[in-house]
Amino acid sequence: MSLLKIQTNANVSSEQIKVAVKALSEGVATMLGKPERYVMVSFEQNSNMLFAGTDQTLVYLELKSIGLAEDKTTEYSSILCQMASQHLDVATDRIYIEFSNAQRHLWGWNEATF
Repeated sequence: MSLLKIQTNANVSSEQIKVAVKALSEGVATMLGKPERYVMVSFEQNSNMLFAGTDQTLVYLELKSIGLAEDKTTEYSSILCQMASQHLDVATDRIYIEFSNAQRHLWGWNEATF
């Protein structure tokens, strides 16, 4: 199971959100080598966000995944920043990412855990 949460103060149309969420879902699955059926993407627009003291367009991402390769987070950061920048029209230096390696017994799905 992998979850990518996206928060942004960008003014994004509903069509642009659909395209971005689908592209990021496919991208995360490919990047992590996992079937897309185990990838969830959540998108939130929040106009009350600041980064470096300004409300210029920004994105905050959280990537949580079972078995996340911690030695690959630099590579993952590059891939996610490029995808978010492309689909949400934000500079890569306005993107923060939090990575989290989930423990199987603490991630539930389908009335069980992984």
